[in-house]
Amino acid sequence: MATFTVHGGSRLQGEIVPQGAKNEALQILCAVLITPEPVTIHKIPDIRDVNKLIELLGDMGVQVEKVGEESYRFTAANVDVTYLESPEFKQKAASLRGSIMILGPLLARFGKGKIPKPGGDKIGRRRLDTHFLGFQKLGARFDYDSSDSFYTIDASDLRGTYMLLDEASVTGTANVLLSAVMAKGKTTIYNAACEPYIQQLCKMLNRMGAKISGIGSNLLTIEGVEYLGGTEHTMLPDMIEIGSFIGMAAMTQSEITIKDARVDQLGMIPDIFRRLGIKLEIRGDDIFVPAQESYEIETFIDGSIMTIADAPWPGFTPDLLSIVLVVATQAKGTVLIHQKMFESRLFFVDKLIDMGAQIILCDPHRATVIGLDRKQPLRGISMTSPDIRAGVSLLIAAMSASGTSTIYNVEQIDRGYQHIDKRLRALGARIEREE
Repeated sequence: MATFTVHGGSRLQGEIVPQGAKNEALQILCAVLITPEPVTIHKIPDIRDVNKLIELLGDMGVQVEKVGEESYRFTAANVDVTYLESPEFKQKAASLRGSIMILGPLLARFGKGKIPKPGGDKIGRRRLDTHFLGFQKLGARFDYDSSDSFYTIDASDLRGTYMLLDEASVTGTANVLLSAVMAKGKTTIYNAACEPYIQQLCKMLNRMGAKISGIGSNLLTIEGVEYLGGTEHTMLPDMIEIGSFIGMAAMTQSEITIKDARVDQLGMIPDIFRRLGIKLEIRGDDIFVPAQESYEIETFIDGSIMTIADAPWPGFTPDLLSIVLVVATQAKGTVLIHQKMFESRLFFVDKLIDMGAQIILCDPHRATVIGLDRKQPLRGISMTSPDIRAGVSLLIAAMSASGTSTIYNVEQIDRGYQHIDKRLRALGARIEREE
């Protein structure tokens, strides 16, 4: 188990380039299974979850070639579907939540699939109903064996249909979309997620020969095709990492430029941080965050306390609420953080309270943060990272705190953030990693 020792109080300065988007990578990488032709993908982040998925694809028979520092070529000409029956597959797929995304392309191309109940962050119940209800609408039949937690799907005769998704799930939309592109006839998906990552997947599939329209909306129409070919694809920068860097700059009173941020794809993220009083400038495709001695949370027009809540795109992404919460602890003013999607994601605030933050955990979904306006700096403590986003939030808190903090289980952070300690040290952070 790896540990970070963080000496707080350093002001950072310089430029940082965000990694490729983790949540896009998990969809795009699985999509290579849908064609026997080579698919080249650029801007792949070097993080644990992505590397484990690439390893899983290799075990399934996909030829994996590294063709650049962040670029790979995948050729799925000889996929071994029998590998899905092996104990090794069960162990690897169960440890990686992104493994659920192999189902869509497998059903489309081979008419069958099998997956163990996937793992991932312990942030609350994360049901898979949207995926399987979508597959069923297309004509697939599935069986869940509770004794070994395995889902087995027969999709030998997928046919296009109309469906209304029970929730605008990003991975659910992507999985159903991948299974529908080669189904017979027309499929219409209403209440589809429309995140930039879904748009990226649709554009990639269209370049491969798919016929998807309505991209960017919550109503997707797919005309089934018989074959998809190879393509080349470049992933977006990770919007969660970009938001993390904005919050980190504010908390540590640092001057940072975030390079190549694809500002046009960030939605509400810059404006939400501005509501916390954080100044930032858009310079072309870069984001400049100046050093600020203090920042003040806005109120609503009628003077009531600001509420920041997550919502499906183009609403605010739930993955950044942990960052917003920790940044608010040193702002001037009060904010209510409402995490609607996951009922265990706010439980990390007990560590922030131990550090001296003024937070009232109202219930599993809501926390009120009373900003201290830097009058009382956070203090360094020992703590354990519970999940990817809370882990980085605690890292940001430790970097701004007085004294030294120790963060255990940083493998959770490594799952989503590429070489984060090395990249932050280049800006002046004092972080030491111990294996």
